Amino acid sequence: MNPTTHQSIVNCMLENPLIRYALYGGGVYLCLNLFAAVISDRILFQPQPPGYKQLPNEVRIPTTDGESINAVWLHNRDAEYTLFFSHGNGEDLSVVLPFLMEYYADHFSILAYDYRGYGSSDGTPSYRKAKDDAEAAYQWLVNKQAVKPADIIAIGRSLGGALAVQTAARHPVGGLICECSFASAFRVKTRVRILPWDKFNNEKAIATVQCPVLIIHGRDDRIVPFSHGQKLYNAAPEPKRHFWIDDARHMNYAYVAGDEYLKTILSFVAEL
Repeated sequence: MNPTTHQSIVNCMLENPLIRYALYGGGVYLCLNLFAAVISDRILFQPQPPGYKQLPNEVRIPTTDGESINAVWLHNRDAEYTLFFSHGNGEDLSVVLPFLMEYYADHFSILAYDYRGYGSSDGTPSYRKAKDDAEAAYQWLVNKQAVKPADIIAIGRSLGGALAVQTAARHPVGGLICECSFASAFRVKTRVRILPWDKFNNEKAIATVQCPVLIIHGRDDRIVPFSHGQKLYNAAPEPKRHFWIDDARHMNYAYVAGDEYLKTILSFVAEL
């Protein structure tokens, strides 16, 4: 086929409005995928200026790429279980440490960590790095502190709930507690599946966990709608429990629930 004939065929195809619209649509869809790949990390991870210079019981945990993350290790010699805690996207250890001390320190050992780009951890945050950070922290617990996987409870809130789900899907743990988290990172913004890929597809991941599951969610959550908590609960295998909190929004669930919050946690753990 000579170049003139080839060009004539292309011109004829472009004159067809259906083909032209399909090409335009494909171009727009490709641009949308590229845009989502670039911008999604900026939406998922929103680190604030570090809220601390130094915290009690700090440890540094190396990552596989030569950087390190900051963590707090609260070892309770009388505790049977260790909470492996992942925080939300606008928090760091200085925000969550008072919460952890108030609710959990008397009952559990606790490892909480800052993702890359948060607090005094190295680097910049991303979906891939956050998963690597959770992996490094889990391995530190098991290999450096000799905590048995069956004695680890993966727990997280909001974005951290997604990392807790991913940890429980990848590794043996004694239990999973997911608080005000999402079924899918992209579905928080739209109920329609526009893209063929996702970040933190927790609805799929939670179906593979092999431990008891507790889902906690506020019915009035305006950031991650209550329906996401329901989807996670429905997708999780048995044994599972849920705690739906009336009038609770995204991050005030524990305070709205009052004493029932800790009672629910301890009741769940007692059945492990």
